[in-house]
Parts: sequence; structure tokens; C-alpha cells
Amino acid sequence: MEGGVNRGRWNKKAPVGTTLFLMCMLIPTLALLQSCPHGDYLSEKGICCNKCSPGFKLAEECHAAQQRSNCTLCPDGEYTDEMNYQINCRRCRRCRTEKHEVVKSNCEKNQNTICRCVEGYYKFDIDSETYECRKCSQCRPDEKKKETCTPEKNTVCECQENYYRVKSKCEPCKNCTTECKHHCAPPLMTTRDPGEKENLIIIIAGIAAVALVLVVLLVVITYMATKRSIKKELLKSSSQPSDSSPDTCEVLINSEEPSNNISVKAAPQSPVSEQDQLSNLPDCVPLEIKIPDLIYTVLDLVPVLQVKQLVRFLGVKDTDIEQAELDHRSCREAHYQMLRVWAERGSHTGGEGRGRMLHWPLLQELMDKLRKMHLGRAAEELETKYNIQ
Repeated sequence: MEGGVNRGRWNKKAPVGTTLFLMCMLIPTLALLQSCPHGDYLSEKGICCNKCSPGFKLAEECHAAQQRSNCTLCPDGEYTDEMNYQINCRRCRRCRTEKHEVVKSNCEKNQNTICRCVEGYYKFDIDSETYECRKCSQCRPDEKKKETCTPEKNTVCECQENYYRVKSKCEPCKNCTTECKHHCAPPLMTTRDPGEKENLIIIIAGIAAVALVLVVLLVVITYMATKRSIKKELLKSSSQPSDSSPDTCEVLINSEEPSNNISVKAAPQSPVSEQDQLSNLPDCVPLEIKIPDLIYTVLDLVPVLQVKQLVRFLGVKDTDIEQAELDHRSCREAHYQMLRVWAERGSHTGGEGRGRMLHWPLLQELMDKLRKMHLGRAAEELETKYNIQ
């Protein structure tokens, strides 16, 4: 009966013991899963504390989050060369004179002593951390020195002329066998004129110079031909008349150089009296706008990286774009020429004294392209500046 009672009590306590056991197992695992910011470490209390800088050691850990650990400077003869949370610094290394070592740089708080081999010895690595100083090798009589011995590298030797290496020895090349065939001098070398090599170099240099001149001439001729064809195309397009309808609202574009103020004025429709002129004006009064002012206004509103995209949308050919970049080293002046090509191709000559006229649909096209390029603010600025409805 008592055994049954004890068994019942054990069964009731078993889940509690199991829970405590699982908690003890999970707490270290959860601590490992917790991550600290870069430069901090997870203390035994589960708090992220800062590490000590090189040259310092940990004197006291932080006691709460957002607190700083207490770090102290390493004593003389000791160092730390990385971020750490060690309570002890490392002892500085001593260079072993009996092993042919000398001090290259003394020990610092944040750097161990650096040793090197004395003259006549070189560093031979035994493993990634261990090395020894060995005496520099001397080249044998059948060898010649290729690289001098240094404290970091042994002497490098190679076989003398007309010798070739067989395993670790240099053997003389006597019968021009396959192994040393490249050491044998061709028979014709003894009868060749010493000045023949210099003559060959002069001939090669002359051919290279002629080829270079031909390439430069070809580039210049291509450039001039391209420039001439583009000018002819511009003259041809500018000389073609375009119809002008009296019912179409037009903008007069003056090609004069830009001035301080933009000249915007009503353009007369015909040489009649002022009263008749006012009575016959269309709904949209023509404006006279100087081409340079219009283009520079567009350049001020449109980002530099989007100007070439805009002129392409406006129908300017790649050849005109490339020519503008060739003619002008300044990016702004090149963009100005691209837009001028568009403006002059879309304009035509009006009456005497009226300058060059641009149809309203072409100006409207400029506004539409600006909006399609998500530059609606630029389009609104132009409409406000030139009072375009």
C-alpha cells in the first residue's frame, strides 16, 4: 500500500523534474542563439558587453545593457593585437639571437615583437606559425645567381648558359638533345651581319609610322565627310518651305543671340492699320521668342542626364547627336546644339522681318514629351514663362 502511495507521489513530481531539466538544457541554447552587435560579446550573464580595443585587457564586465566594460592598458612586456575580452594580455615575444634572429620592430601595447633573420640567413617556414632561420644557399660552379638571398627568401640559382637542369644538377649541352635543344645556337647565327638586326628594327618602325599616319588620315577624312554631309542635310532641311495656315496658332522664333531679357511681343499679321489688326487677331496671339532663350530655359529645367533622351524623343537623329558632341567639348553647349537642330528643323521662314516661325504643334510636342518623361514640372514652367495656354 505504501509502495502504491509513493509511486503516485513520484508520478506527480515527475513532470516538474522533467520541466526543470529541459529548462536547464534550453537556457544555454537560447543564449547561443542571441546575437550581439558588431564589436560586442555575450557575457555569462546573457548581456551584450563591448570588447576591449587592441592594447587593452578586460578588467570588469558590464553589469547591464547599455553599460560599458572596464578595460585597462596592457602592462609593459605584454600586448593584445585585436579586439578582445581577455582578462590577461599576451607576453611579448623575444627574438632568439642563438637562432640567428634580430629585432625588426619592438613590442608595442597593440603589437607583438617582429623578428627577422640576420644577414646571410633566410626565413624557412615549418608551418603556418613556426619558422627557423637557415643559412643562404650558394650557387654551384655550373649555376649562376638569378635572385639574391634576403631575410625572407633563399637564393635562387639557375644553370649557366649551354647547361640544362637534370633533376637537381646542371648538365652541359653537348649533343643538342631534346632536353637542351633550345640552348644550341643555329648555324646561321655565326654568319649573320651584326647590323642586320638594327636594320630590321628600323624597317619595322618605319612600317608602324606609315600605318599610324594612314590611320590618322582616315579618321580626319571620315570626320570631315561626316561633318560636311550633316551640314548639307541641315541646309536642305532648313531650305524646305512648310505650309503656314492663317488659322494655326504659331510661335515666332528669333535666332538672335541670347540677351539679358527675353523678348516676348505680339507679332504683326500683315501691314494694315492697328485697328484692323486688332480686329483680325486669332484666338491665340503669336509670340516672338528667341531660340537661345527657349533652349537655355529647357536646359535649365531638364536634368543633364535626360537631355539626350528628350532630343531623341523629339526626332533628332543619332548622327546629329554625335556631331554635337564632337563639335563641343562642353556638355551644355552640345545639348544646346542638339535642341537647336530640332528647333530649326521644325521652323520655317515667315514674312520679311518676322524671323523663323515654329508651328504650335511642335511646341506642344515638346510639352507632351516632357510630360511622358515625367518632367511635367518643366512643362508647366515653360507654359508659365511664355504664357502658353
